[in-house]
Amino acid sequence: MSMRKQKGFRIEHDSMGQLQVADSALWGAQTQRAVDNFHVSGRPMPAAFVRALALVKAAAAVVNGHLGLLDKARAQAIIEVATAIAGGAHADQFPIDRYQTGSGTSSNMNANEVIAHLAAAASKLAIHPNDHVNLGQSSNDTIPSALRVMAMLETRGVLLPALAHLRRVIDAQAVAIGGTVKTGRTHLMDAMPLTFAQEFGAWSAQLASAQARIEDSLKRVRRLPIGGTAIGTGINAHPKFGKGVAKALSVATEARFEQAANTFEGLAAQDDLVELSGQFNTLAVALMKIGNDLRWMNSGPLAGLGEVELPALQPGSSIMPGKVNPVIPEALCMACAQVMGLHQAVTVAGQSGNFQLNVMLPLIACNLDEAIGLLANAMVALADKAIAGLRIRKDKVAQALERNPILVTALNPVIGYEKAARIAKRAYLENRPVLQVALEDSGLTEKQLRKLLDPAGLTKGGIGGGSGKAG
Repeated sequence: MSMRKQKGFRIEHDSMGQLQVADSALWGAQTQRAVDNFHVSGRPMPAAFVRALALVKAAAAVVNGHLGLLDKARAQAIIEVATAIAGGAHADQFPIDRYQTGSGTSSNMNANEVIAHLAAAASKLAIHPNDHVNLGQSSNDTIPSALRVMAMLETRGVLLPALAHLRRVIDAQAVAIGGTVKTGRTHLMDAMPLTFAQEFGAWSAQLASAQARIEDSLKRVRRLPIGGTAIGTGINAHPKFGKGVAKALSVATEARFEQAANTFEGLAAQDDLVELSGQFNTLAVALMKIGNDLRWMNSGPLAGLGEVELPALQPGSSIMPGKVNPVIPEALCMACAQVMGLHQAVTVAGQSGNFQLNVMLPLIACNLDEAIGLLANAMVALADKAIAGLRIRKDKVAQALERNPILVTALNPVIGYEKAARIAKRAYLENRPVLQVALEDSGLTEKQLRKLLDPAGLTKGGIGGGSGKAG
């Protein structure tokens, strides 16, 4: 059945028939159907995913050309266009809503049609989106493969550098101001002393552990199910196609990829991506802990802890003049809360499918991309706009430390727990330094007490401020 062409539109067709597509659009009928069908979020697939999908298409054309399945002219035309799209060209030609068909078939055909249109125009050859651009592929293996390429490249190129930057800033501050001794806290109550270097060192260690977990997860993410085609059997794909595409992607991206040993797993299950999302969730937990520590330490300036002073970035109140708030840690904590929610959605998506195919692949892609961006941006802001410029309020820290009744813990081995407890309670009730009360009640000399109660010595652990390691 023919369709009358309207001005500004052209007629495209697919296996379901004809429909109109705007003359300005580079896509074809299947993309147009998806544009018409999915009006859910108004947000297209992330640019990072489009980049990864284009890289897969370019690699597929490279391999199909080498295997003689595509003639050199067509292969080269597809490679050039796909590579340009991976570089950011024609970004406006990928409009399909992220809440679409669960296999991502719509996005796969969007890429196939745009690449075919541009490659045909450049080469003056007939290039078909299915027969040439999608040769040896199915949406069911191409989209999961693109997902992993995106996750690998964005994690390595965006997230891990931001994480390393934050660690460097924390470590630099630990060296610069870390020798100052402060009151430790457990249950939000005064505890034994530690240095700022030890406190900052714990943050840095958390981040180092998060980095190691993420890098370990990437060992599994790099396994691509490409070559599995429709259900994992590899129907209509050359036996060398999958390994060849993984190798071509490795060359193009300088990241290591390999074909999955079991392509059925990579189509039916997305456990490796759920694992990676879980590592982002764990990083968010660590960052929220750091952010909340900073908010407590900065609280005041008079009625709170007031141990540190974060850089003043903006007025903190529309009604209270002079108020300055810890806006960067607050933004960080909100970003972390969102990442935790994204992981919950990825968890549901990861188990959503039946038999040979997961059908929430676009959701996994979008949530991983959003989590990476949120975490990376928040970490850079925390490093550059909060931690790098914080100042220790040494007078406030010293005052609290001097009157910390928990210092008597160091007297336990000498005078016993119960006697030390009585000294601590009296020092607290009388609002006097522990040393003064201990001089009156412990039976020890001032020289002995000064050695036993020296805050700097107590940060080293051991008995009587000995040389044990602080943990």
